[in-house]
Amino acid sequence: MKAYKMILAAAAIALLPLSTGARADDKATVQTFYDFLSNAGSATHAKKFKSSISGDWKSIGDYSGKSKSAGAFAGQLGFFAKLIPNLKWKVEEMIQAGDRVIVRGRAAGTPKGPLFGVNGKGKSFEIMSIEIHTIKDKKIVKTYHIEDWAGALRQLKGK
Repeated sequence: MKAYKMILAAAAIALLPLSTGARADDKATVQTFYDFLSNAGSATHAKKFKSSISGDWKSIGDYSGKSKSAGAFAGQLGFFAKLIPNLKWKVEEMIQAGDRVIVRGRAAGTPKGPLFGVNGKGKSFEIMSIEIHTIKDKKIVKTYHIEDWAGALRQLKGK
C-alpha cells in the first residue's frame, strides 16, 4: 500500500505542470503578438497574429475595462505603422504562470508627425509596456496591456 501511495504521489507531481494549462508553445504564440506590433504593415505578420488569437479575443488597455476587437486593434496598429514606420516592440522578459503569459516589453520609434497631439519634430521615444495574455486552447483569448505613452510624449516634447 505504501508503494502504491508513493507511485500515486509521483504521478501527481509529474502531471502538475500539465494541470496549469501552460505549455512551452504558449510563449511562441504570444511572440506573434510582438512580431505584429513591430511589423504592423506586414500582411504576413497580421495573418500570423490572427491565427494566434481566438475569434473573440479582447484587447483591454485602459482602466474602463472596455475592450477592443481584433479588427479595431489591427486598425489602430495600421495607423501606428504609417505614423511610426520604424516602431519596434522588443520582448525583454516573458514569464509563464498557469494559463497566462506576462511580458515586459520596450517600444521605440520616431513618429513622422504628431503623436497624440505632440509634434516631436523628428525626435524618438522609448517606452516600457506590460502585457498579460490569457491562453486557452493554444490561442490568446484576452490581453491586458499598459504602455507608457505619457513617457513617450515627454520625450517628444524634450522634457
